[in-house]
Amino acid sequence: MKQSARCLIFGLGLVVLVSADSVRAEDAAVAHVILGVHGGTAVSKKAMTPQLERDLRAGLERALKAGYAVLRKPDGTSLDAVETAIRLLEDDEWFNAGKGAAFTHDGRNELDASIMEGRTKKAGAVAGVTTVKNPISAARAVMEKTKHVMLVSRGAEVFAEEAGLQVVDPKYFWTKHRWDQLQEELNKERRESGKTTGDIRPDGETDKAGAARRPSPEREWGTVGAVALDSAGNLAAGTSTGGIPNKRRGRVGDSPIIGAGTYADNRTCAISCTGHGEFFMRLAVAHDISALVEYKGLEVQKAADEVIRGKLNAVEGRGAAIALDSQRNFAMSYNTEGLYRGYVTSDGRITVLLYEP
Repeated sequence: MKQSARCLIFGLGLVVLVSADSVRAEDAAVAHVILGVHGGTAVSKKAMTPQLERDLRAGLERALKAGYAVLRKPDGTSLDAVETAIRLLEDDEWFNAGKGAAFTHDGRNELDASIMEGRTKKAGAVAGVTTVKNPISAARAVMEKTKHVMLVSRGAEVFAEEAGLQVVDPKYFWTKHRWDQLQEELNKERRESGKTTGDIRPDGETDKAGAARRPSPEREWGTVGAVALDSAGNLAAGTSTGGIPNKRRGRVGDSPIIGAGTYADNRTCAISCTGHGEFFMRLAVAHDISALVEYKGLEVQKAADEVIRGKLNAVEGRGAAIALDSQRNFAMSYNTEGLYRGYVTSDGRITVLLYEP
């Protein structure tokens, strides 16, 4: 499939604009990367505005710069870099995580996040939180301060407050563009079903009448994530999301599920995913990528493509994954029109991409 691309690269104070006409195929992994981030799969190009593109690129660049600054410190760890980068994205209303979280069917913001480190494979996660300003920090606190891997809902909120994390009024997460998005989803639901409430499942399966309900291929799958490698050779990955717009209250996707949306293993790679979470859970996408590297000996890009462009496509799932191996090879694989993403190499060169192959 041929498409035009405009590639904006930020590096060492230099901005280079490159035009390309490329065929989507298996891309080689980018070498010498120590931090990669994503901001979810892209809306259709026809829905992208110049201002939104500027905001998205700026947000990804800020996250990469902040994470890179952490890794440059003598004691900076991959976990620190991942948490720092994701916190920046959670605080940016243009990404579907933290401040920019999508609304549930009944107008709530329910947030999920997870984090994992590759040396001991410790992990932490929270799901369904409504008052935690930065869910990724709560996920890390679960990993480091409890015997558990996941806490949910009110229990996770109480723990976050006890751990000294910032809690906010749920109104903090309200944004006009996400509220308008919910109204559009509700209006579409009413037009299609003739109903005003709840028989529609936002998970893309069926309503009570059994009619197939697949999300539009132009839909944005909003999640943020990061993967990093530090000077000690340790990998880490994290993912945070506001979930699917108009989702059923209490729905949890793949982002806080270790092995589905997030995984890290020093022997293989660190992975963060974004997409239609139900499919990522069913296929254990993040762990599957790692397993292909470990057991089949695939390079990280080929492993990611086999899962995202192969197995996920086969079940009509949509989404993406970024992955970083212990040799600093960074993979970006997606079966959607675009993926908001970027990476920084060991020499400080930052690259930000939206639709470009």
